[in-house]
Amino acid sequence: MKYFLKRAGFMAFTVFAVCALTFFLMNMIPGGTAELILKHTLVGLEESATEEQLSQISNRYNLDDPLYLQFFRWVKEALLRGDIGTSYVYKKPVFYLLALRLPATVQLAGASMALSVVAGVSLGIYSALRENRISDHILRVVTLFGVSMPGFWVALLLILVFSLKLKLVPVAGYGSLENLLLPAAALSLHSVASVMRVTRTSMLETLGQEYIRFAKAKGLPLWKIISRHALKNAMLPVITVIGFQMGSLLGGAVVIEKIFAWPGIGSLLVDSISARDLPVVQGCVLAIVTMFLLVHFLVDMLYTHLDPRIRYG
Repeated sequence: MKYFLKRAGFMAFTVFAVCALTFFLMNMIPGGTAELILKHTLVGLEESATEEQLSQISNRYNLDDPLYLQFFRWVKEALLRGDIGTSYVYKKPVFYLLALRLPATVQLAGASMALSVVAGVSLGIYSALRENRISDHILRVVTLFGVSMPGFWVALLLILVFSLKLKLVPVAGYGSLENLLLPAAALSLHSVASVMRVTRTSMLETLGQEYIRFAKAKGLPLWKIISRHALKNAMLPVITVIGFQMGSLLGGAVVIEKIFAWPGIGSLLVDSISARDLPVVQGCVLAIVTMFLLVHFLVDMLYTHLDPRIRYG
């Protein structure tokens, strides 16, 4: 319980710090918020904003108050009422917009994470068992390619090959397995390579331990040695990398969603930053940071389960 409360306090402080930083950075962008709100209100009209209109908008949203008062008012509303604001552009509650976009982001990040874990761990174990053979060298070269290539470049390459040339899958869209394949592959390539490298290194170190050699001397089958003895001990550093890669997936989803027209939180965040829709930006950042911290919290809990020394140390 003490460990749980300590982690929960750290998570709450991190969320507060990131939201504060986002709020003050967004307000440092040149141009007044009132003018941008009126710009979206008067869209399609040739008239420009008057001083009276700007004053009305500023009074309505309390934009003339000091920034620290605006921020703490937002925190108060979020904590006491669960209200993180209303979009300046969409005129809808931010929670409503997040509820619409969150399933798409979770689907994309979940598919990418599953692909990263399954492919990365499997290839890492295979590469360790085939150490210094041709297949091992080939996998290491592919891994080097995977960790070196930026996600947006991989996404454009996949679109060029599989959509425009081979015409196997659609370029963009949402709602079917075909639409999910390219975004998940582009988003997970770096994570697959990272997980595979760490799995290979950790598995090689574990396979060199005395108890593994003893198990081989007893005549146990290789699959039983790997599944019952080596894998669990080799997974500790792999789990750490998987936790960090989840953060990379959430960050990379911002670009990948925009490229593939995927209707998730990432694309909503990019559009909201361009429109300077501060409540939506705050909500998107809050959702992404919270998901990232929850994943790391689960990783910590799994760590204590796999290694009792952490729990009792």
